[in-house]
Amino acid sequence: MHLRHFLQLIALSAIWGGSFPLIRIASPAFGPFGLAGIRCALAAFVLAVLLRLAKQRWPHRAAWPRVIVLGVVTVVIPFLLFNWAGLVLPAGYSAVLNATAPLFGILGAAALGEERLTTPRLAGCALGFAGVALLVQLGPVAPDLRVWLGVLACTAASASYGLGAILMKRETQRQSPLAASAAVHVAAAGVLLLPTAATVPRMEITGAAIAAVTVLGMFTSGFLYWISMRLMREIPASAATSSAFMIPLFGVTWGAIFLGEPVSAGMLPGSLLVLCATALVTGFNPFRRSRT
Repeated sequence: MHLRHFLQLIALSAIWGGSFPLIRIASPAFGPFGLAGIRCALAAFVLAVLLRLAKQRWPHRAAWPRVIVLGVVTVVIPFLLFNWAGLVLPAGYSAVLNATAPLFGILGAAALGEERLTTPRLAGCALGFAGVALLVQLGPVAPDLRVWLGVLACTAASASYGLGAILMKRETQRQSPLAASAAVHVAAAGVLLLPTAATVPRMEITGAAIAAVTVLGMFTSGFLYWISMRLMREIPASAATSSAFMIPLFGVTWGAIFLGEPVSAGMLPGSLLVLCATALVTGFNPFRRSRT
């Protein structure tokens, strides 16, 4: 992996780690559906403007069925699940659970014949889920039913991200990452339009929530989705999802700094297991010199 790719992954991890505290702020105000719908609409607007400035065309008609599926898998499902979990779990928990995305990406790639599922990868999967269970048991939040449902929601969202990375990689080989990114968020906003409209009467909007959803929609969803798809074109999907390795570090840090969330020593073993498992599954080794 080139140095510039590695630095981009670090930057993406730092910024995406900050999205979890923002979700904690915005989700109670807008609700899971409202936050997802507004976030998608803002992202679609930003990407449409960038597409127009770049003088690129929207995807052709035949591509839209794939784009809609990509929007549901990589945007609608994870947004809704992480938004709901944001009502229950600290931002740091969600960030750590997000690190399981590469596990599901490798499993999906193996099922589709794009990656070989080796013994270390199978061991890594088992280790990763053990780490998730340990994190919940030893963390500062009492593991009641709502917490476990939140954990399940985060894990399912991470699975959607991991499997969606394969579809993203394929789409970048067919068309411009910017055009695909814009179309994905337009499709996702369309899917969420009616559910979002139905939740408007129940919204309790605050200034902090407006600021949070603006950053989430225009920057972390819109601009950075495009950047990640550009990166996906140049490196393998499994390498691109490795940004999830570092997201827990930033997510826990931002949650502690900006939301005052508790950080206990009990979170360390589970977090380390998740990260080690992800490294096993993807074959990531920071001590091995890259050949590129």
